[in-house]
Formats: sequence, C-alpha cells, structure tokens
Amino acid sequence: MQICQHLAQAQDPAPRTPQGCEECLAAGDRWVHLRKCLSCGHIGCCDSSPNKHATAHATTIGHPVIASFEPGEDWRWCYVDKIIG
Repeated sequence: MQICQHLAQAQDPAPRTPQGCEECLAAGDRWVHLRKCLSCGHIGCCDSSPNKHATAHATTIGHPVIASFEPGEDWRWCYVDKIIG
C-alpha cells in the first residue's frame, strides 16, 4: 500500500467561505461540488464545475491536499501523489 506523507500530515483548518466556492461567490458563478484545501481552508469548486477553482488553487498556491466539502462525503485527495485517502 502506498503511503502519502501529504495525506498523513494534512490538517483540518476552518473553511474560509463555508457558504460556497470563494472565487465563484465573488464572481457570481455557480459550482457543482465543493472541496476544502487542508492547508489553508480555501473552499473551491470541483473539476466537474466550469471554473475548477479547487484544482486551480492547488496548482497556483501549491497546497497538496483537498477534502470533499460535501455533506456525507469523507475523503481526501493528494494532488502531488495522486492518491485518495
């Protein structure tokens, strides 16, 4: 089994915009599903959303791990190692 240090060291910061995707809220856009950055609490929209703000945040800022911010979902994803946890 592959071990990912990013997932093992991920924190659980408070969401910066618990009401939705930070960038979509500012622009008046819509999203499909939400993801939370486990480094800073940024809330971004998923890759099924038109703007893909969660992945854009991870790519631009370099924060490696997101978690689903959807009710009833409990998973995390490491962009660096491309592994779910």
